[in-house]
Amino acid sequence: MRVGLTTEGFSKLLVCLDPDRERAGYKYEELRTKLIRFFQWRGAPFAEEHADESLNRLAKKIEEGVAIKHPSNYCYQIARLVLLEALRGDDYRCTPLEEVEVELPAETGDDAAQKEQRLECLDGCLRTLPEDARDLIVAYYCDGNRDRIQRRKRLAERLGLNREALANRAQRVRNKLEQCVTRCLAEKLAI
Repeated sequence: MRVGLTTEGFSKLLVCLDPDRERAGYKYEELRTKLIRFFQWRGAPFAEEHADESLNRLAKKIEEGVAIKHPSNYCYQIARLVLLEALRGDDYRCTPLEEVEVELPAETGDDAAQKEQRLECLDGCLRTLPEDARDLIVAYYCDGNRDRIQRRKRLAERLGLNREALANRAQRVRNKLEQCVTRCLAEKLAI
């Protein structure tokens, strides 16, 4: 789903990033650069287009009057959804951002670094999973509350499982991921 950027939306996005127009421009470019790296590191084709799409969706939410306290954090949540859409196609699309409300705590330097380490570990651990397990866990947890039951029911049918068996399989994969992320974080802290 492509979202167009309006002049008003872009202006409101800049004000949300910083009241000073010049600093807002720098913050916008810095966020766009980080988003491009986010998509590149995760192997998404057309990283710049996906970064722009993420920023456009953020601008649209702001233009619609959604109060966003931490635009960078919110934008990373948008980027994750855009990434899933880009890598999975229509069969694996998660809930559109318009239906998801995300509010994250304030980002301090330490919190941001810890969050980035967790994300790096999670990405690395996801890459170590077999493709079918990775697809399962992403499809199982990709959307919010709205359509989760129906989406999981369709996933179970597609895999020839009942819902309980699907939940058990997803939990086993999640447990492996959690163990892997815990080990990875322990290694990062030891360095």
